[in-house]
Amino acid sequence: MEIRLDDPTRAEIAALLREHLHEMFAITPPESVHALELDELCRPDITFWAAWDGQALLGCGALSQLSAEHGEIKSMRTVGAHLRKGVASRVLEHMIAEAQRRAYSRLSLETGSMREFEAARNFYRKFGFDFCEPFADYVADPNSVFMTLVID
Repeated sequence: MEIRLDDPTRAEIAALLREHLHEMFAITPPESVHALELDELCRPDITFWAAWDGQALLGCGALSQLSAEHGEIKSMRTVGAHLRKGVASRVLEHMIAEAQRRAYSRLSLETGSMREFEAARNFYRKFGFDFCEPFADYVADPNSVFMTLVID
């Protein structure tokens, strides 16, 4: 598996991200969907990576810089055929290492509060993320859960 900087508008990646957005809107009320559109993932404050096995896309993730000391995980997604093969773990480890390299003191994320997001919440807890109050521009929302990792 190779994790590399990539273009979210690349055809295979864009299809995966459209699938991600479609699923988010199917589960979550529209006002509570915080997944980014493709053009938003191209902003200069966002770094986007994709995981590949040769020509096969495995998954992706993005890191949004909220401040000089705080980053946010965005657009974590694994291709369905590669679920439970360690793709998400490797992408998240890569982003945590990048947050450490950038000297962030905190890495945060927003995910859903519904049953469908239980696996995601458990996944992030496995990596040391704890529940927290809304951060950045987020507000309390019964459909959202906020998590953060303090980086030493």
